[in-house]
Amino acid sequence: MKDKINLLFKPFILTLLGLTIGYTFLHWIIFIELELFQLKEIITNFGIPIVLTGLAAWFILRPRFKILNLEKKNGNLRDFYSFILWIALTVPLIIAQEYVVSATGKLTELNSINEINKFELTKYYSIKDFYIDKNAIGVHSAFDVSGKNNESFNMHIYVALPIFEKASDTGKVEPAAWLGTEYRKTISNRLEPNEKEQKYQEFANESQKDFDNKNVSDFVYLDRLRHSDKREGFIEAIKTNQLYKPNDIVLEAVNEPFEARNGNKLAWIFGSSLIGSIIWLIMLLIPKIDEQHLKRIKEGKPDKEAQEEIQDFIDFLKPKEGYFITPILIYANIGIYLLMAVMGLGFISFKGQDLLQWGANYGPLTKGGDWWRLLTSTFLHGGLMHLLANMYGLLFVGIFLEPLLGRAKYLTAYILTGILASVASIWWYDATVSVGASGAIFGLYGVFLALLLTKVFPPDFAKTFLISTAIFVGFNLLMGLTGGIDNAAHIGGLLSGFVVGLILYPIIKKQTENEATE
Repeated sequence: MKDKINLLFKPFILTLLGLTIGYTFLHWIIFIELELFQLKEIITNFGIPIVLTGLAAWFILRPRFKILNLEKKNGNLRDFYSFILWIALTVPLIIAQEYVVSATGKLTELNSINEINKFELTKYYSIKDFYIDKNAIGVHSAFDVSGKNNESFNMHIYVALPIFEKASDTGKVEPAAWLGTEYRKTISNRLEPNEKEQKYQEFANESQKDFDNKNVSDFVYLDRLRHSDKREGFIEAIKTNQLYKPNDIVLEAVNEPFEARNGNKLAWIFGSSLIGSIIWLIMLLIPKIDEQHLKRIKEGKPDKEAQEEIQDFIDFLKPKEGYFITPILIYANIGIYLLMAVMGLGFISFKGQDLLQWGANYGPLTKGGDWWRLLTSTFLHGGLMHLLANMYGLLFVGIFLEPLLGRAKYLTAYILTGILASVASIWWYDATVSVGASGAIFGLYGVFLALLLTKVFPPDFAKTFLISTAIFVGFNLLMGLTGGIDNAAHIGGLLSGFVVGLILYPIIKKQTENEATE
């Protein structure tokens, strides 16, 4: 037990404390106090923490699991332990970021809203003299999807109201700031377009009724919104106001005492840290010690197996013979996603309008002359989960298919089937924003399936992977039938890929026979 504490539990506690204190301080000094960079809060509060804890869990702490006997008949529990460790590190770190934003925010007391530009901008404000014009609002509607399989359709209505010092200022001077009110509702993304439209109209009517009865001047203090999707929604609403020039000071009403702004975040930081630590300690007590690896660690000998795993992982990231195009395609897709995230367009998901600007496939635009969207849309993704799912599928099929086809044929099949999948999408859907590499990936699976059925691969290999490929394709197509997924692109890519595979069959067959006789 002592060895487990020293080699696994203490490093976990040190990592937890180091990340929570270290990153929280850097977050405060870089993004809040000095505002050196303008990143969305979902990146600073969520994206960066899960990346940091993931790196710590998998590359710093996971190698130490060798001292635990985690080998089971039905598999290795090392990945499961790594995942639990990742969660235990991540939850307190995310809560800490929410806490530091609210806890370090300063409250500025203003006699008049016109004084807001006379002082350094702060997080919170209380105002004595102000007038909010409820008759000169700006409104913006936005939609996005969320969930593992994009099963949720989120509707937002952003209402921006100009704030003046007194009622007589309306129509004469520009507003000093804007008050933002958001209405949000989530429905199933599996609904048909006409059903979504009906749900939106109901939502809009409900929001209008609530706004009409709302006393917008009733608040305790105001929260100045920082860089976030919500703030961007209000900025778009401000732009729709035809009476006044827009500015970027957006305030949100808070109806609770200023002292209660942190809620129970601090308690949750300590509570989640304690719960995670207890769970991790219990998990360490269950498996037995692997004496061989324990002796190696105590003697200070390097873990050659772990070093080989790291080297294999590094080699796996590098394009090489037989595996050249696949990693480049993966890096291209990830690179575009990261670029969009860094530019503040989102992290978990992206808005349809932003995707359109970056080259999403959309029938009216594509048919109207933007034919390049047929290709560019295959390198865009709706969000993080969409990207990860597609890159996993590409990685799996690429490992087996690229060495067989070669670089040129493999890349041609990817691009061709991706374009044909996009064509199928705009042929089937009149006006749907479509993005993702899944059409091209399904095209590669179509090629793979054709070559499996034509017995290009060895019998044992073909039997195993024919079943797994059929399950993968069938499951994804079945999920597509529930709605919210561009199944037309999937089917278009799969069928075009199957045809390409049949066309390539004689060439590949002759190539493999020649290699066998050499």
